[in-house]
Amino acid sequence: MFQSNHDKSVIQLQRWIAALSVVLFLGKFWAWTITGSVTILTDALESIVNVLAGFIGLVAVVVAAKPRDKNHPYGHGKIEFVSAAIEGALIIIAGLMVCIEAKDHLLHPSVLEKLDWGMLLIAITGGANLLLGLYAGNSGRRKRSATLQAAGKHLCTDAYNSIAVVGGLLLVKFTSWIWLDAAIALIFAGAIFVVGFKVLRKSLAGIMDEADMNLLQEVISLLQEKRQNDWIDLHNLRVIQYGAVLHVDAHMTLPYYYDIRCADEKLHALQDLITAHFGGKVELFVHIDACRPYQCHLCAKEDCSFRAHPFVRQVAWNMENVMNDSRHGKTLEQEES
Repeated sequence: MFQSNHDKSVIQLQRWIAALSVVLFLGKFWAWTITGSVTILTDALESIVNVLAGFIGLVAVVVAAKPRDKNHPYGHGKIEFVSAAIEGALIIIAGLMVCIEAKDHLLHPSVLEKLDWGMLLIAITGGANLLLGLYAGNSGRRKRSATLQAAGKHLCTDAYNSIAVVGGLLLVKFTSWIWLDAAIALIFAGAIFVVGFKVLRKSLAGIMDEADMNLLQEVISLLQEKRQNDWIDLHNLRVIQYGAVLHVDAHMTLPYYYDIRCADEKLHALQDLITAHFGGKVELFVHIDACRPYQCHLCAKEDCSFRAHPFVRQVAWNMENVMNDSRHGKTLEQEES
């Protein structure tokens, strides 16, 4: 099976995330067994989610790397949104488990032991999670991987919780207020809920093909900046990311007298431009429209022998006009309204 270097690097990083999640969970579980702290248990329970999400994410990126087939003509990239949705649900479940455990300990507090060792272990695991989470999040945004972005967000949240756990345990140690252990755990549970709902919301948006306005704006800005003079008009633009594959659909207006070979060269230039900017694989579906006489005033092509009207100015492509499903140029007033 063919896999691009992009796919291989995502898979390799997800393997590291899955493997490290097991090691960090064991460290936090050990810290809980020697201290009996429900706050540390909160951290350990979320690490169970890290382990499950790490291996689910690994399966997702492996499947997403598969080439498209007759049953999946747009590829398998959408499974990354499913993986992120499962991770979001698991985070919420972890928050519920923390609430249940913290409530019992708040009503029936128990003596905490070996807090120094427990805090040290949690600090080490938190630092490792933070470094890996920041790297995974940045890689996920750069490689357009929903799985890595969800993992990065979760790992960073876990790290911040670990830092807060250490701070809370220091407070318990110096005040001897045992009930603070459970109270702090409840606060962390609220933070876990917020992260879980955000991850779930973003993944469901991907499953429902909700437009990524930031990605769309990036594509529009690129095309406007590198625009060629004979790219007369662009409309009905749609952009969506499935795994490592960026799908771009649009209608482009070219001079009506271009032959098929010339139009093909223009489309390849457009695809090469988008691929060079975003990396990975780009699937381009462009419907070519022939220019009309009323579009002459916005056509910047200088050597046109068939010009019916003088050139006035190009219409700058933006979010509003390229998503429109009709051509531009009947009147300049229409473009400005």
